[in-house]
Amino acid sequence: MDILQKIIAHKEKEVARRKDLFPVKLLEESIYFPTQTVSLKKYLLREDKHGIIAEIKRKSPSKGVINKHVSIEKTSIGYMQAGASALSILTDTEFFGGKNEDLTTARKFNFCPILRKDFTIDEYQIVEAKSIGSDAILLIAAALEPKKLKSLAKFAKSLNLEVLMEVHNEDELLRSLCDDLDVVGVNNRNLSTFDVDINTSISLAEMIPDKFVKISESGISQPENIMTLKRHGFQGFLIGESFMTNSRPHKACLDFIHHLEQLEKTMAEKANS
Repeated sequence: MDILQKIIAHKEKEVARRKDLFPVKLLEESIYFPTQTVSLKKYLLREDKHGIIAEIKRKSPSKGVINKHVSIEKTSIGYMQAGASALSILTDTEFFGGKNEDLTTARKFNFCPILRKDFTIDEYQIVEAKSIGSDAILLIAAALEPKKLKSLAKFAKSLNLEVLMEVHNEDELLRSLCDDLDVVGVNNRNLSTFDVDINTSISLAEMIPDKFVKISESGISQPENIMTLKRHGFQGFLIGESFMTNSRPHKACLDFIHHLEQLEKTMAEKANS
């Protein structure tokens, strides 16, 4: 059993427990449930931003503990002040050390789009995402049959949540594309070996229809990576570990964006000379 199968098996049990503890009717009474969501897609396309989705996660199956004692308040605010386009908050507890309260805390202090990063397999989790203040959800093609993914995407849209679909290869991409997606992300991490290669994104770039915002995930450790990915049509870049391994993730994000801006300025000057 690979790590994704293990996570999904655990998630099925977790969702069944949460349905008993927190019925849908209760979730719908949340102050966040009726509020207007913020468009992740629009923020990623803003010309005054760089398309960076800055992620908060305490640990991962591949790296173990990354930043156990991170301050959600300080880091989320710092990410946005640094110039990130959006936040990604891990809410899975068992494998990533997150919790729903992390996202709600980030929501209290930020008006930007927030992606709930979790393993969505049930409509209940989408209602839950809306109730804790999410603007967008993640659907992982490797974890869902195409029919199920498309059904979940449609349900998310009915709650005015945007949908990021994540793929790892051509087969997942082509079998799972549907009209109810907003963003298509290519995860550069091989789930079997944990190897990371941004060429995974590059190889799939032209297969992603232009009506979707294209983002690259995992393995983006240098601003030069973004410059390369932009040349292949990517508009968003999800970065977690590169920031979170720093004791001050928001400072790492700020330094990264400053370096990126310098690179872009240098390239523009060369192009105009």
